[in-house]
Amino acid sequence: MSALTDLIFAGSNAVAGLTEGAVNDAIAKYGADAPIAFPDTAYFFPTIYAATGVKVTKLGDLPACVGVLKSLISNKPELGDALNAGLATAVGAEILEGLKFADGAKPYENEGGIGFVPDPIIRSLGVPLVTGDIPGVAVVLGKADDPADAVNVIKDYQSKGLLTFLIGDVIDQAVEGGVKMGLEFRVVPLGHDVTAVIHVVTVAIRAALIFGGVAAGDLPALLNYTKERVPAFVNTFGPLNEVVVSAGAGAIALGFPVVVDQAIGDLAVPGALEAVTDHSMTVKKSLELRGIKIKVKEINIPVAFASAFEGEIIRKKDVQVEFYSGKNVTCELVTMRGMDEIEDHKISIVGPEPTEGNYPLATYIEVAGAKMQKDFESVIERHIHSWFNYMEGVMHTGQRNQFRIRISKEAYEKGLRLSHFGEVLYAMIMDEFDAVVDRCQVTLVTDPAEAERILKEEAMPRYNERDDRLATMTDEAVDTFYTCTLCQSFAPAHCCVVTPERLGLCGAVSWLDAKATNQLNPTGPCQPIAKVGCTDERTGAYTTVNEAVASATQGAVETVTLYSILEDPMTSCGCFECICGIEPMSNGFIICNREYAGMTPTGMTFGELASMTGGGVQTPGFMGHGRHFIASKKFAKAEGGIERIVWMPKELKDDVAPRLNKAAFELYGVENFSDMIADETITTDGEELLNFLTEKGHPVLGMDPLL
Repeated sequence: MSALTDLIFAGSNAVAGLTEGAVNDAIAKYGADAPIAFPDTAYFFPTIYAATGVKVTKLGDLPACVGVLKSLISNKPELGDALNAGLATAVGAEILEGLKFADGAKPYENEGGIGFVPDPIIRSLGVPLVTGDIPGVAVVLGKADDPADAVNVIKDYQSKGLLTFLIGDVIDQAVEGGVKMGLEFRVVPLGHDVTAVIHVVTVAIRAALIFGGVAAGDLPALLNYTKERVPAFVNTFGPLNEVVVSAGAGAIALGFPVVVDQAIGDLAVPGALEAVTDHSMTVKKSLELRGIKIKVKEINIPVAFASAFEGEIIRKKDVQVEFYSGKNVTCELVTMRGMDEIEDHKISIVGPEPTEGNYPLATYIEVAGAKMQKDFESVIERHIHSWFNYMEGVMHTGQRNQFRIRISKEAYEKGLRLSHFGEVLYAMIMDEFDAVVDRCQVTLVTDPAEAERILKEEAMPRYNERDDRLATMTDEAVDTFYTCTLCQSFAPAHCCVVTPERLGLCGAVSWLDAKATNQLNPTGPCQPIAKVGCTDERTGAYTTVNEAVASATQGAVETVTLYSILEDPMTSCGCFECICGIEPMSNGFIICNREYAGMTPTGMTFGELASMTGGGVQTPGFMGHGRHFIASKKFAKAEGGIERIVWMPKELKDDVAPRLNKAAFELYGVENFSDMIADETITTDGEELLNFLTEKGHPVLGMDPLL
C-alpha cells in the first residue's frame, strides 16, 4: 500500500505546488480583487464550495483555498489519508482550471473540448439519468497505445447509452476513429490537460447540490451522495504518472472506481483501483464495479440503436431520404384494436420503398391487449419520437401529423430501410408496454393516396377526440391523482404530485403518463392518490396528498399544496424545465427556463434562481415546474393565477403564448395577455419592468400584495 500512497502524495504535492504558484502569478497579474468564475453556474468553484462552503468570487479568495488544499496532504501512509490527498488534487485541479477563465478568457473555444459543464446542462441530464436512459457516467482519460482500443471502448459505452467524458489525447484518438462526439451523442470531450478531469467531478458534486439537497460545507454528506447516487467510474489509458494516480485517488474518494489498462501489481485496491489489460473486458469490468446493469435491446437493424443517438442532427447535405409534413402528407397514429382484429408482428410497407428525396409517410400502429386502454394510445405514440431517434443516422422531430424524419446517406448505405423502422416500433412497444400490449401490427404507408386517407379518416378524428377530452380533463373531473418518484434516485426528498392540470416539473410526465405508468408497473414510481380530504380548496391542500408525499419521501416532506407558490409549495428535484419566483417591485412572478442564460428582473440568473430550490427543499416564493404548467388554470391559483406573470424570456413566452392567451381570456376575459408580459428584449430591470407593466395596464398592478 505504501507504494500507492507514495504515488498519490507525490502527485498531490506536485499539484499543490503548481497551484500555489499559479494563484500567486494570477494575483500579481490581475490583482486580488479581480473577479474569477466558471461560466454559467450558481455554485462558484463547485468543489471548494460544496466541500467547505467557501464562495470563491475573486482571486484574493484563492490563497486560503490553497491553504486548505495543502492541509489535506498529510503524507501519512494510510489509504484514508491518501484519499484526502486525492481530494486535495481535485481542489488544485479546480483552481488551475478556474484560473484559465481569469479576465473573462474563454480557454476552450478552440481546443477541441468544452471544458466546464454549465448548470443548465446538468439539470437537463437529470431526467435521462433517473429514468436510466443514461445508465451511467464513464470518464475516459489518457492515450491508448493502440487507438482502436480506446475507440472500441468509447463506442461500446455509446451503444449502451452511457454519458462518456473524454480527457487527454484520447480525444484526438476518438476523432480519428470516427466517434460521433458532442453532448447530443453523449460523448463529450472536456480538455487535453489532466486537470480537465475536475469538470467531471464538478458535475457529480453539483448533482449533490442541485438534486440531493446536500448543504454546502457538509463534506461527509457530499461524499456519501456521490458514492451512492452518481453512477460514475474512470478508465485510464496509457502509462500512469503520480498526478494521474493522485487524480484517480480523488475519484475513488468520491466513490468512483478506477480501471487502468496497465499492470499495477500490488497497487491494486479491489473494487476501487483495478487493472484490466484486455481491452475487450474494460467495459464489462467497469460496469460491474459500479453496479450498472444494461438492459440490452437486440433489434435486427443494420445501424446502431441506442439512446445516445437521440440528439443526432442530420444536415440537409447529408440526407438520403426525408419524410416532411411541409412537403407531403405525414401522420403517426397508435390505435387500439380487438385481439382478433390484428396479426402480431405483421409489418407492412404500403407504397414505394423510399430511395432518395422526400416522401409521404403514415406510421400506423395497431395494438391489442387485455389491459390496453384508449388513454394509452397517445402515451405509446409519444415514444415514436425517441425510438426513431435511437437509430444511428435517423433524425425525428415533431409529432402527430407535423413531423420531419431524415435518414442519412451513411445509414442508407449501411442498408437501413423502412421495414427496419417497423421492426424498431414492434420491438420497443412489446418491450416497454408488454404489460398492456399483447399484439402489435405496424403499417408504414408511403403511397400518397392511402396516407391521405389515413390522415383524414382515422388520424385527425382521433387527434381531435383526444384533444377534446384533454380540454375537459380538469383536476375536478377525476377522483385520482398520482405521485411520481422517478427522480428519487437523485433527489430522495422529492415527490411530484401529478394531476390533469399539473404535469411533472420535468415536463415529461402528464397525468395520462402517470396513469399508464401505474398500469404498466403497479409497484413503480407512479402511485395513485385518492382525491379526498380537501382541507383548503384555494391552495389545493389534501390530507391524502400529504400522506402520500410524506410516505414517498420517508417523512422529509409532510405537507404540500398543489396550487400555491407561497404556502407549502411542491418540492423540486432540480431537473425542472422552468422556475418561477416573486418579483417584488411589480408584485408579480417572473418565469425563467433553463435554456435562458441571461439576467432576470430579480437580479438573478436561472442558475441563481434554481439554486434556491431543488433537492426536495420547499422554498416559499420559488417553484420549479414544467413549461406546459404555465398556461394551466391552476398555475399559482392561490396567489391569483397566471395574471401574476410579468416577465419571461422571449423564446419561452413565444412558445407558450397561444395556450396562455387562451387561458387568460377564458379565466379573466383578457385578450392577448402575452403582449402584457415583458421579456429580455424589453427589459431585465425591475424599475423598467414596472414602467412597462403600467404602460400595458397589466392586471397585476391592481392585485393584492403577495407579502
